[in-house]
Formats: sequence, C-alpha cells, structure tokens
Amino acid sequence: MIRIAVPALTEERRKERVKDVKKIGEEAKVSVRNIRRDMNDQLKKDEKNGDITEDELRSGTEDVQKATDNSIKEIDQMIADKEKDIMSV
Repeated sequence: MIRIAVPALTEERRKERVKDVKKIGEEAKVSVRNIRRDMNDQLKKDEKNGDITEDELRSGTEDVQKATDNSIKEIDQMIADKEKDIMSV
C-alpha cells in the first residue's frame, strides 16, 4: 500500500477551485442555451413547412423556454452547492 500525504486546500486554492466550478457551470448554461436555439430553429422550420401550426409553434417555444429556465436554475443550484462544499473547511 502506498500512502500519499495531500495537504489541505489553502484559501487561495479553494477560490481557484470555485472559479473553475463557475467556469464549468457557465459552459453548461451556454450548452443549454444552444440547445434551446436549435430547438426553436427546428420549430420555426417545421411551422414554415406546414408541419405544425402557429399555435403549436408558440406553445413549443414556451415549453422549450420553461425547460431551459429549469435547467439553468438546476445548474445555478449545483454551482452554489459545490461552491459551499469547496469553501467549507
């Protein structure tokens, strides 16, 4: 068995980790927004082709926005939880 002593995180290192977590969280939010854009584009294309009605387009767009808002809220909560974990001694 090999034992490696790992020193406790310093305040400075904790802040760096929090910065990393926030960066990863922001990248996740950008990905969610890109998916929203793609879905809205697809809905508009379907409406233009006559596959869905204007009401279905509006309803679909609202559903996509609600899902996006929920996902971003979850990501924000995960970031806050992880930041709290990292900063606790």
